[in-house]
Amino acid sequence: MAAAKKTTAAKAVRLKPMPGTGHGGRRDALLQAAAEVFFEQGYAATSIDAIIERAGGSKRTIYSEFGNKEGLFSAIVTSNADQALWTLEIDEMKGHDLRATLTELGQRLMGIYMSPTVLGIYRIAITEANRFPDLVRSFYEQGPGRITMRLAEVLEAAVQRGVIETDSCLQAADHFMAMIRGNLHLQVVLGLRPPPSEEEATKVVGSAVEIVLNGVRYREAS
Repeated sequence: MAAAKKTTAAKAVRLKPMPGTGHGGRRDALLQAAAEVFFEQGYAATSIDAIIERAGGSKRTIYSEFGNKEGLFSAIVTSNADQALWTLEIDEMKGHDLRATLTELGQRLMGIYMSPTVLGIYRIAITEANRFPDLVRSFYEQGPGRITMRLAEVLEAAVQRGVIETDSCLQAADHFMAMIRGNLHLQVVLGLRPPPSEEEATKVVGSAVEIVLNGVRYREAS
């Protein structure tokens, strides 16, 4: 039965609070406005005044809450990383099924990576890397790097339980993150294709989980 395929990305930039956190209100509105202006004007051209014009409020409020423009950008990155990390924090990992954890994390990451917000963040990071190295470093440390380190801890706990064997949990976590992004994410970032359908994203995540847990099981031809 044919059906219209849904994409994993929303049609507009939206920062969503983690379930159960109760975050919202003024801070989220400021982050939302900052995200929209950054993506419309670029990081260098965006001014605090432009963000205030979009969201209302005052410079004092923004400087008190985020410090400066870089702090706003970092807060957007952190908010999205928190969405993924919630998967790894919501349950005590002891005794939790690793396949289910990796699958849920992969699906959450795929949705985040393909969202307009994070696609915009990646494009800004690539464009502004030379002019704003500290900004890009913050993007990596608060986003992909932070998630990878937490996943490595989860894998290490699985090693201690005897669930998996690996010489490097950090490397295994890095491989998993790379497979979730892969050329698919690069193609979307470059505008070569739209975000994947839910069916396609599920297949990509499933393949990444299988490779991390079981490898490709190479056999020499007899």
